[in-house]
Amino acid sequence: MADPNKILATVHKAADLSRRTPGRAGSVVRLDADEVMVVGDLHGNLRTFKWVLAESALDRNPGRHLVLQELVHEIIKDDDDRPDLSHRLVDVVSALKCQYPDRVHVILGNHELSELTGRVIGKDGRTLNERFRQGIRRSYGEAADEIYDAYLRLFADMPLAVRTPNRVFVCHTIPDGDWLDDLDLGVLDAEAWPPEALKRRGAVYALTWGRDTADETADRFAEMVDADLFVTGHQPCDDGYRQANRRQLIIDGTEPYPTYCRFPARSPIGIDDLVNGVKVLGR
Repeated sequence: MADPNKILATVHKAADLSRRTPGRAGSVVRLDADEVMVVGDLHGNLRTFKWVLAESALDRNPGRHLVLQELVHEIIKDDDDRPDLSHRLVDVVSALKCQYPDRVHVILGNHELSELTGRVIGKDGRTLNERFRQGIRRSYGEAADEIYDAYLRLFADMPLAVRTPNRVFVCHTIPDGDWLDDLDLGVLDAEAWPPEALKRRGAVYALTWGRDTADETADRFAEMVDADLFVTGHQPCDDGYRQANRRQLIIDGTEPYPTYCRFPARSPIGIDDLVNGVKVLGR
């Protein structure tokens, strides 16, 4: 078993560093980067994380930034009785944030939000939240509750988005079009999220749960956040990625085709450049 005290110290430090990331104002980080590598939803996928870590080569590429998302809630297909062990990914990503505090960014996803709000997520008849807690108890025993609380603090300190100098906005998803009229995007500038922003149709909820990929929705939201292009996750992709509309690329970090997108952060680019920056594990 990993030393619970070391895990606690690492996760708390990662939370502090997330809040104090250079370029962060409110819940958005403005990147000072030459190149950005964005990974799709990981859901505890350590195999993908190891591949991404090797591909990112952060030690040899000081101008490259790495954006990760959706760390928790393993997708378990072969063993219904096994607890969710995605907390192991939270632990190693926390250590990575401590190693590269200015260049590793973990944005909030709907599964982390579900842990923060107690909103249960179920898939295939299984409650993912309880499986997550079971895995923590299995790994950390009497220290499980304290470590879980540290995870919640880390999730609460995650940014909602990062933006690049060349007007790419990286967030977990785009809000649904019929939510935009009433959407209070003041949450992007706020140091803390008000409770109403976490509820259904609130801004934090909308930025982690929306599934509307219409061109009109992307155009309107781009104007609202002063961006040209979006790289998002959240939605499964049969081929590992999908150009959702004229502004949005969706990438998926889960099996069988985990994917990342790497693109220049300063020079002008279009949606074709984002698509051309996609790499799928094993292809």
